[in-house]
Amino acid sequence: MRARENRFKALLAEGRQQIGLWSSLASNIAAEVVRDSDFDWVLIDMEHSPNELASVLAQLQVFESGRPSPIVRPPWNEPVIVKRLLDLGVPSLLFPMVQGVEDAERAVAATRYPPRGVRGMSLNQRANRFGRVRDYISTSEEGICAIVQIETRSALAAIEVIAAVDGVDAVFFGPADLSTDMGLPGQPAHPDVRSAILDGLSRCKKAGRRVGLLSTSEPDSLMYLKAGFDFVSVGSDTALLARNADALCERIRAGARP
Repeated sequence: MRARENRFKALLAEGRQQIGLWSSLASNIAAEVVRDSDFDWVLIDMEHSPNELASVLAQLQVFESGRPSPIVRPPWNEPVIVKRLLDLGVPSLLFPMVQGVEDAERAVAATRYPPRGVRGMSLNQRANRFGRVRDYISTSEEGICAIVQIETRSALAAIEVIAAVDGVDAVFFGPADLSTDMGLPGQPAHPDVRSAILDGLSRCKKAGRRVGLLSTSEPDSLMYLKAGFDFVSVGSDTALLARNADALCERIRAGARP
């Protein structure tokens, strides 16, 4: 029996541009709703949402039968939670707040078995189809995608050496934290933030790495895709629900006024 294919990583390797959706609702029902929307990937967030292992597992099971490839952002760059997520069968991980080479190396090591890393060994878990994938130990890292998130000026300054770490598959920009670190809190679309991100894109491309981004608006999403980003989150489930609920309520109240 073969391990599950990491379609997201395969398309990255082919240079295919991919659009995704951020998911923070921590719900398998919400996952079913967005599964058939034709996104290439969906990010299941654990850092800033109430997702725990059980809810992540339920969403992985939903996405297994759909088009989007799941990516999980753990709450921190920490090997114990990463080990448990990998054993659940998480194919791609977005490591938050990677500040330098040591952080990037720690992230990669968490996804590798010894002697190449520190991942703990389990011979019967969901990732290896409960022991049925006989070569899982020797082949597992081929199917795991390690993405490091750049969220500060210091990380941006070190982006070439971070991107060059063996085992890093892609670099991802977080405009919200980056804007805050730049003294522009709540302004991820500020021209200075955009300029810093586009400069980072150019430097990552020269280093031969794929590059992704969490966008805050449709115009920005299109701008960054046209600029050459390989994968972009063009929205989030929570924002879609909140903004559309607000807009609907406002329209009905306005229309019902005498």
